[in-house]
This record gives sequence, C-alpha cells and structure tokens, in this order.
Amino acid sequence: MKMNQGVEWAAHCAALLAVLPADVAVPSATLAEFHKLPAPYLAKAMQQLAAAGIVSWVPGRRGGYRLARPADQITLLDIVKAVDGDTAAFRCTEIRRRGPSAVPRRYYSPRCGIAAAMADAEDAFRDSLAGVTIAAIAAGVRRDSPPEAADKARRWLASALDR
Repeated sequence: MKMNQGVEWAAHCAALLAVLPADVAVPSATLAEFHKLPAPYLAKAMQQLAAAGIVSWVPGRRGGYRLARPADQITLLDIVKAVDGDTAAFRCTEIRRRGPSAVPRRYYSPRCGIAAAMADAEDAFRDSLAGVTIAAIAAGVRRDSPPEAADKARRWLASALDR
C-alpha cells in the first residue's frame, strides 16, 4: 500500500507536538525547518490535520500548531485519514465478469474473492493503525532517542520558538 509522504511528515509533527507542553504552539515553518522538509508541503499537511481536528492553529506572534486533543486520543489512523483520505486502497472493477467466460451478473457472488481478501487486509491494516496512538509513538521516541539527540532537539526548539 502506498501512502502520501505527507502522512509520515504529519505523524512526525504530531509526535513532536505531543512531547511539548500543551500551551506551546509551533509554526509550520519551524516544524518544516526542524525536520528539514519543504515548508509549503508541510503546511498543507498541517492544514489537513487542523481540518480533521487533530491540531489547532493558535494565531499571534507565539502562534502556530499544537495538538487539539490529548495525544493518547489521536491514532495513526486518524493521521492517515486526515492526510490521505478515507477511500479504500483497492477498487474492484469486476474483471471476472469480462472476457470469453463471462455469464450474466446474477450468476456471480456479490463480491469476488480478490476484493474480499483485499478488504480484509485493509481492515487489518486500519485496525492496526487505530491501535497506535501518538502518545505511544512519542513515548517510543523519548525512550529510543539518544540523550544527546533529545538535548539537541530541546535546545534547537527553544531557540527557534524564542525568535
């Protein structure tokens, strides 16, 4: 399954926002600079997260994005749906009813085996993403990041947000 790269970017930004104090807002340009991403494209992903109620925009000099709800109430599936939409990855075009072996529609089962298998796989994929919260991702980042990297990130963000 192929996803828009904005999904990765949005998930990383949400995880970063999750480790910051709830009253801290970060401009999308700062998030882009932090992750070395193109600012216009990241801004679009952040707007999609805002439209989905995952982040909220705070206006003003110290404005920017922050999580709109607790990180343990935001899942990776929420982010995928916000950035990539909610359409099925597989679309059956019923080619089984074409060609030299075609018979009238009434003789076919309502759903072909391939479409059923693809739907089951997508359901499992979505269920898996729905079981992973941004809070869990952020906890993993804190646990797995080298202390020097975490310190550098804290210093960089503090400096960037004081500009």
